[in-house]
Amino acid sequence: MDGYMKYNQDWWNEAAQVHAQGEGYLMREFKQGLNKLHPLDRAEVGDVTGKKLLHLQCHFGMDTLSWARLGAQVTGVDFADKAIATAQDLSRELNLDATFICSDIYHVQDVLDAAGQFDIVYTSYGAICWLPDLQPWGQIIAHYLKPGGFFYIADGHPFMLAIDERLPGPDMKVGYPYFSHEPIKDETPGTYAEKDARLEHTITYAWNHTLSEIFGSLLSAGLTIDFFHEHPFCAWDCLPDMEEGPDRFMRFKDPKQREMIPLMFSLKATKQ
Repeated sequence: MDGYMKYNQDWWNEAAQVHAQGEGYLMREFKQGLNKLHPLDRAEVGDVTGKKLLHLQCHFGMDTLSWARLGAQVTGVDFADKAIATAQDLSRELNLDATFICSDIYHVQDVLDAAGQFDIVYTSYGAICWLPDLQPWGQIIAHYLKPGGFFYIADGHPFMLAIDERLPGPDMKVGYPYFSHEPIKDETPGTYAEKDARLEHTITYAWNHTLSEIFGSLLSAGLTIDFFHEHPFCAWDCLPDMEEGPDRFMRFKDPKQREMIPLMFSLKATKQ
């Protein structure tokens, strides 16, 4: 797995710099006070005032710092050192109190245990597809949650991730295996947020995870599922013929297609 992860780390280090300098992440608006969190996350997570929040796979920290703006005591973790450096610079520039740590998820206990446990562990939007194995992921989430604390995730629906993203809505068909642990290789010059960018590192590897893997990893770690919601919208243009709404979520342009498949899910699980 180390070879796959090195490809991904190189890509994310370069992507972090492109995203911080581009328009897709609304950096200028964020520096002017925009909260980057989607209304869905804010509503389903609830009030975070005074809560300790751990953000796994935080990229360069805009969502992490958005939670800080809402009153949380935040710690962000990501495996891309340039992304973490950008997050630290952004935290200082905006005078937002936050801790950012560079580590991959599987080795985070080597560097994070001194921080203790958290009220909330959070991750979102294109995160778990970069993890080859969810069993240790679930254990790590449980390890860092206080009793009574909860985990929240919003991410791409596994059903959507099996659809061939190259075909328009009326021609949708399965293009990737749903039941497979083999990595999916992608080679693209740009990024999901800056499609016209030309990266030096263009190869990534991702993994599709079934719903049973997601649920099983959390349940086997001792967490209790509070809710599981499926949504006909996504945080990025995951398939062709989509348009952005006022909530910054992407939906199919054709209303009839919005009834066809789930594009995203959100889930909350509590540690007893």
